[in-house]
Amino acid sequence: MTEARVPAGAEPHPDHDGWYWWGGWRDPDSFAAQVGPMLFRPGEKEGTGVVRMFPEERHLNPGGSIHGGCVMSFIDMALFAGAFCAGMERAHYVTLDCHTRFLARGRAGSPLDAHVTMLRQTPGGLVFLSGHVEQDGQPRYAFSGSLKRVRDPREKGDDDRK
Repeated sequence: MTEARVPAGAEPHPDHDGWYWWGGWRDPDSFAAQVGPMLFRPGEKEGTGVVRMFPEERHLNPGGSIHGGCVMSFIDMALFAGAFCAGMERAHYVTLDCHTRFLARGRAGSPLDAHVTMLRQTPGGLVFLSGHVEQDGQPRYAFSGSLKRVRDPREKGDDDRK
């Protein structure tokens, strides 16, 4: 795996050799922080990335499976981290769509690995992605989604037309 495909600002995770992270969430009360630590690395093939989360009891629904909202939140965040590992241009993006298929139930105590493939990146800033999530080597969820490059929300533009 090449260092060139590690997202900007990422650092090696101290406890997981070969995995990177952004040092945890700046705001522990943020929505993203509720998913928990998220690790990532470039995939074995060019144009791919792998993103990992560690499901805990707090991520489960009353039936004992990983809550669907947690799964979809993880996949949405995995689109971004995985795409950066796959070589997506460094910029600010928003999700245009994300389709998730629930193939089998996930459980707490074993990592989820999202395998993300960047299918296409257009000059206009659209990025098309697909992939699947495995737990213990078995597919649990499949997904596809697209992202759009936008101006950083802290800058005036895009949605701030008068």
